[in-house]
Amino acid sequence: AEHPPHSASRVWPLDYTWHDVAWLSGRGARQRADSPMSIYELHIGTFTPQGTLDAATTRLDHLTDLGITHVQLMPLNSFDGDHGWGYDGVAWFAPHRPYTGPDGPVAVKRFVDACHARGLAVILDVVYNHLGPSGNYLAQFGEYFTDAYHTPWGPAMNLDGPGSDETRRLIIDNALAWLRDYRFDALRIDAIHAFHDRSATHLLEQLRHEIDRFQSATGRRVDLVAESDLNDPRVIRSPETGGLGMDAQWCDDFHHALHALLTGERRGYYADFGTVADLAKSFRCAFVHDGNYAIHRQRTHGRSTQGLTSDRFLAYAQTHDQVGNRAMGDRLTHLLPTEALELTAALYLLSPFIPMLFQGEEWGASTPFQYFTDHQDPDLGLAVRDGRRREFGDFVDDPNQVPDPQDPATFHRSKLEWDELRKDQHAALLGWYRQLIRFRKTQPDLAPGPLRDTQTDFSESPPWLRVRRGPLTLLFNLGPEQASIPRKNDPASILLTNDDTLKTTPDHLTLKPYAVAILGPAPVA
Repeated sequence: AEHPPHSASRVWPLDYTWHDVAWLSGRGARQRADSPMSIYELHIGTFTPQGTLDAATTRLDHLTDLGITHVQLMPLNSFDGDHGWGYDGVAWFAPHRPYTGPDGPVAVKRFVDACHARGLAVILDVVYNHLGPSGNYLAQFGEYFTDAYHTPWGPAMNLDGPGSDETRRLIIDNALAWLRDYRFDALRIDAIHAFHDRSATHLLEQLRHEIDRFQSATGRRVDLVAESDLNDPRVIRSPETGGLGMDAQWCDDFHHALHALLTGERRGYYADFGTVADLAKSFRCAFVHDGNYAIHRQRTHGRSTQGLTSDRFLAYAQTHDQVGNRAMGDRLTHLLPTEALELTAALYLLSPFIPMLFQGEEWGASTPFQYFTDHQDPDLGLAVRDGRRREFGDFVDDPNQVPDPQDPATFHRSKLEWDELRKDQHAALLGWYRQLIRFRKTQPDLAPGPLRDTQTDFSESPPWLRVRRGPLTLLFNLGPEQASIPRKNDPASILLTNDDTLKTTPDHLTLKPYAVAILGPAPVA
């Protein structure tokens, strides 16, 4: 939209001279196949001081130096106001003008082109389960919404009622437009558990079929990644076996197991996690809840992942949701000592899964990532502020401490401070992230494989975890005290550690608090 969504829009030509012919001709697909994936999630508005796509381009070399292979952008679609997370989009086909500047869609293409030039694939976060509360005029043009279902964010999309063919067509055409016109390499589909669809062919299965046709026609590789709260492996099984055909999905159980164990938090969904056994199970099975009882849900939850490979799941320690949906938007930087941040990075970067970083975590960014909005309707702004404070009232002493999403300071407070990279402590953590990602890329035994190939054993007190991946043994001291871990046919050579005081005997290996050691066969001379 050229102006806020309540006024006129501008039609832009699709003309652009691309420079990524080599990428599209197959080099990009081969490069992604040859290099273990590592994803970096970022929000354009807070990634740089300027908050634009062009400014983000100037930081791409930082990502390639880190070892990133995929950049994931939070939603780019147009929404009410200048700044927000993008999940309140109301103009799905229009890139948000504050991100693009006067060049509009061309700026998006420039960014994707620049990523491809550096060997980076680009994932776009898309939201098809609802539209935002302000500027949504879609209902005036057809039966795009239904009263038969509800979502926490607004009216549900009409995916299976009268007139739903047009809704489904709109969604799929939008997905194809981002891939065709802007050359995104993958889509991350938000909250598919909020899709209410009883059709014989689920919307996602239909999307999978159309994306497959697009791939066949263009020779391009396109990945579909789902965010799902269902713990249902059907999401990532093929349509031929009764699945929905997504290539991968976010694995919140891994995050929750890791976070609850290291922070000690037990409120909300963290009530179902917090033991070393939970983390060990997630290493082996992805889902901790795979058909067992969940206290927070007060019911049995999930289904077994038997037969799946680990590259169907994303693992992470922080995301926009898990940071921004905290009362104060505080990162692990604010909750854990630096040593525990190093441990956290090793746990998921060396896991069997596809790792995903959240912007700034690689240097322990001190800036929070808070929930911010810029609704132009004052009543809606007040409702959002009050709802946020009601939601988190039990988590703070005074609900008024919860930042007002409408206050511009909440947005500006969430911008990364790149000058922190010059400070020793931040630079040291960044060096550790680089070392871990580089190590992962040089170790074929850390490549994804069948889930049950990962073996674990552990102790709850003192808390430590041993993970076996082929001939490699990964040892993690998960507690704030020194831990003496008994050796069980572990390899003799220490390939990587952050413990400069590490002690070994034939029977035990002693790690300092929150330390990591990776053992493997002795290098061939």
